[in-house]
Amino acid sequence: MPRPTVAQICTGTLTVVVATVALLSVSGATGALEIAVVVAVALALGTLATALSMSGGRRRPAPGPAAAQPAVPTGPGVRTSSATREYARQG
Repeated sequence: MPRPTVAQICTGTLTVVVATVALLSVSGATGALEIAVVVAVALALGTLATALSMSGGRRRPAPGPAAAQPAVPTGPGVRTSSATREYARQG
C-alpha cells in the first residue's frame, strides 16, 4: 500500500479536527467517556477520508511500447534510409 502524501495527511487531520469540534458542539457531551467516543468517531472519519483520498488518486498506467516509438516522417520530399524504414516496421 502506498504511503499517504502530505496533502492526504492534512486532509485527514483537518477532517478529524472539524468533525471533533462539530460533534462535540452538537452532542453536548460532558463526560470523559462521551468525549472519548466522539473523538474516536472523528478519528475514524479522518482515517476514512485519508484512505479514500489515497484510493482516488491512482495514476493511469504508462503507455504501451507502441506509443513510445518515435514517429517516422513520411511524405513527399522526406528522405529516409533503409535503416529508418526497417526500424519503423519493427514493433
